[in-house]
Amino acid sequence: MFYTIKKEHPMHWNLTSPADSRRHDPADVLAAGMEQHAIANTAYPIGHLTTMRPYRVTRREAQSFAPQPWEGIDRLGLYVHIPFCETRCGFCEYAVIDPKQNAAEKDDYFDLLEREFALWDRAIDSRGKTLTGFDIGGGTPSLPAARQIGRVMEAAARHFHLPSDVTVSIETTPKIAASDPGKLAAYQRMGIRRISMGVQTVSPCLLEAIGRTATTLEWNRQAVENIRAADYANFNVDVMYGFARQNVDSVEATLRHVIDLAPEHITLYQMRYKGTRIAHQAGGITWAQIGEQAQLAKQMLAEAGYWAAPGKNTFSRIPGDLGTSDYLTNRVVNGAPYLGIGLGSQSLSHTSLSYNTGAADKDMRLYRRYVESGKLPIQDIYHLSREAAMGKFIAVAFYFGGIHLPSFQEKFGCALEAALPDALAFVLEKGLMEYRGETLQLTAVGVEAKPGVHALFYAPAVQEHLLKLCRGERVRPRSGWRKQWQAEWQEIQMDKVKG
Repeated sequence: MFYTIKKEHPMHWNLTSPADSRRHDPADVLAAGMEQHAIANTAYPIGHLTTMRPYRVTRREAQSFAPQPWEGIDRLGLYVHIPFCETRCGFCEYAVIDPKQNAAEKDDYFDLLEREFALWDRAIDSRGKTLTGFDIGGGTPSLPAARQIGRVMEAAARHFHLPSDVTVSIETTPKIAASDPGKLAAYQRMGIRRISMGVQTVSPCLLEAIGRTATTLEWNRQAVENIRAADYANFNVDVMYGFARQNVDSVEATLRHVIDLAPEHITLYQMRYKGTRIAHQAGGITWAQIGEQAQLAKQMLAEAGYWAAPGKNTFSRIPGDLGTSDYLTNRVVNGAPYLGIGLGSQSLSHTSLSYNTGAADKDMRLYRRYVESGKLPIQDIYHLSREAAMGKFIAVAFYFGGIHLPSFQEKFGCALEAALPDALAFVLEKGLMEYRGETLQLTAVGVEAKPGVHALFYAPAVQEHLLKLCRGERVRPRSGWRKQWQAEWQEIQMDKVKG
């Protein structure tokens, strides 16, 4: 199911900050992105304490502001976060609580999720909104008892309209899928039709180095056998590359094994070091080494009949199937808004970006306090300018290696050529991107310079952040911007109230 923006929806963009009003030389930005390849990727924004500070809504205003950007949005994606894992992998950037707390928190957490669903329902009348995609992620969402996931499914159906043709997706591990086939069958009965399993690597040494529970090749095979027995025909396997302690032989062995498992889809995730416990290892691998690993993986997948457009990280052997969940596909291609529920979840409307409590500290206490007191559990919320929203839209679009031009124009009211003429002219002139139908897509040359191309389409404040890092300058949080522009700010707020 695909999402389109209601044309009558008013876009109440924020004022553009001074930093986002500047323009930077595309050649310098490309070079900065390549130098900072460990952070110049689809995880956006970068340096939010600096780059996004002008757009941050105060804590005092957050509760009243949060529902406003959802007015007029009647179709959206839903993501529910389950923050439990047997162990916390070193590469994980997501909100996962200390595994020692799992037993104490598991049952209570699902009570809190149900209460957060109800809070959002009251705030935005979610029962009148239709889901275009629904992912249950983590963490390891298959770790709790199946009945708890059933509660999540029931809450989603109770508080949103969930059409029967929307594919619900869940994540699992080889160990759980191999040892607990009953869970897989239970998910299928609940209406979950897509399942994704994280193999990541088959190298025992690398698994140990990144703190991931080791699984045998036989476990992986048994997991797939159980997944097929549970009647899943939409099955993805995740593989990671770009670790400092990884080499091409390790990548080759992993891909050979995963291809033999014959999933419908295989997703290649480049290691993103920001916010992980092994962030200090980012300098231990060069972009050339990462590129060598990626090229080998893509070649092996192509030879095995798995296809993806240049720059796209999910490969599918099913003709015409993009391989990703409905939730992610609509986010990437169409810039569809999505609501995140649960610890540390991210939400994005057309004009706001927010993070639930726990995104920073991975701790349940503040999330619990907010929900139990009847407050939306928001840690940070940003009222975006059009430039900031464009940067987020395009960063996410690069999951598929390109920008869907009609979606961009519909969302922002102007063509990409008019909005970002310098970046567009540069990538076309240098052969980094090309027009493919309705999409501006990375070329083979562009894939080799992917971090730099990503940076070319970041908002100017984020580009400035990268440039300062390259120059060795100290990056300081911005302050006082709203005070400087207070009159204009208040005028916009009054116009919105009158409207």
